[in-house]
Amino acid sequence: MLPLKDKDKVLVQKLLTSGCCPRCVLRFCCINVQSAYKRPPQEILKELKEFIGDNSTVEISETKTQTDADAGQDAAEAPPPKRFKPDEAEPTREEESPVCVLCLGILQEHCDQTLVLKMAEAVKAEKYEFDTLVLSVSLPAQLCVREHSCWLHVKTELREKSLVLGKDDVIQVKEAFKWVMQSLVSRALGGAAVVARSAFEIGVEFVHPETDKDCHFLATTCSDCFKPTKNKESVFTRMAVVKALEKISEANFLKHYPSPPARPSSSCESRDVQCLHTSVFIAGRYNKFCRSLPQTPWLIAGERRMESSVEELIAGPILDTFRATGFNFSSSGREDVDVRTLGNGRPFAMELINPHKSWFSREQIKQLQQTINSASDKIRVRDLQIVTRDAMGRMKEGEEEKTKTYRALVWTEKPIQKEDICFLNDIKELTLDQKTPLRVLHRRALAVRPRMIHSMSSEYRDSHHFYLALKTQAGTYIKEFVHGDFGRTKPNMGELLQTEADILELDVESVDVDWPPPIPE
Repeated sequence: MLPLKDKDKVLVQKLLTSGCCPRCVLRFCCINVQSAYKRPPQEILKELKEFIGDNSTVEISETKTQTDADAGQDAAEAPPPKRFKPDEAEPTREEESPVCVLCLGILQEHCDQTLVLKMAEAVKAEKYEFDTLVLSVSLPAQLCVREHSCWLHVKTELREKSLVLGKDDVIQVKEAFKWVMQSLVSRALGGAAVVARSAFEIGVEFVHPETDKDCHFLATTCSDCFKPTKNKESVFTRMAVVKALEKISEANFLKHYPSPPARPSSSCESRDVQCLHTSVFIAGRYNKFCRSLPQTPWLIAGERRMESSVEELIAGPILDTFRATGFNFSSSGREDVDVRTLGNGRPFAMELINPHKSWFSREQIKQLQQTINSASDKIRVRDLQIVTRDAMGRMKEGEEEKTKTYRALVWTEKPIQKEDICFLNDIKELTLDQKTPLRVLHRRALAVRPRMIHSMSSEYRDSHHFYLALKTQAGTYIKEFVHGDFGRTKPNMGELLQTEADILELDVESVDVDWPPPIPE
């Protein structure tokens, strides 16, 4: 039995005569019992008519009855549907059910095994792996207009009988659709739970070209609600229409739109099913042992300048393993193509877009790390692990706040003795003013940035060469500190030694960002 009350009789009568389908009648009666919507519409309609004392012939499609009976039983092996005239040896085929004025057929013709199979085929074709999923539904914006129209239609009569129907109390089409479809989709996908929140989403979009113009009058009456946006095909988005309906007066609405809504001649169409997994984030630290390897692909005028990059050597195996459709690579700073990164490596993270496989054991991640390391001797990855989106922020926080340690081979134009560079060991907390270097001016804004060299130490090699170890504030340009960048960095090593100086080799010895957490080998 449907959980209806005597006060609902006038509402049921009004809605049925207005052209609403049985499930939309339940919605307006604020029935929130999910099992009621899973019953075949034929059975719901019969009980609704009995409830209001209407014994007229029920008109509903025999074909769709069978389909919705499947939905009501939540299984493909559901028993044959009940008929209203069981005593007839050969029941006549009823006329096709008219399209609902409210849901435009979504709760009539699309809550069936046909759409379920379409969803299952889309998932299996893409070979997604998941335990839970969320069902996403995109509805035509004009459904909001039609529901508002129908609400106004019944509101006056209910008020006369001292009854109240809050617009927000009406069950949404989206919710009713999910209640009918969730168990069917779960069964078709091998028992995967359909939940309210999940990393994996199956989305279906409904469109109804015949009634697209239902919203157009709102652009005249509430023009400030509709503003073009770059990523939207139409200004009549669902949010914009809802906002306009909240502003327009009832009298003004009824001047422009019929109440109840006009009956359409066709049902909604469902577009291709879309599957999407939320991004997965993986992080680690990398060493770079090659002086001819850029961090990211080096392209000039569309032409590749280097055979590979750190990013590509790391990302290739990870993309293959997670079967992601794309990625975004980031790191705690970056080294030049001719700079090695040694020590405990540089923290990096990757956002994996739409991964088709997202769960891996610690042992599997360790094997992935070994795969990356065995593929090239130019890099090495350590501490590889899956992290959260929020944890990514810790890497960026340390990019400007932490310190970095470098070791450079410096050349001097003037011959030097060991005594000439000993004073460098005593310099502490040296503040630099670094104007944006010429070599990065094309990608960084022109500015003078104060930077700190916390400490230095020197190691004499010969009359024109020495090793320089530095501990600096993150973001310090080491090459420019040594050669001066035509005076754009002050002070610089040339000024300190009173001779031209330049870097021949540079290594990053450590990046002092305590993220991601170390993983024992």
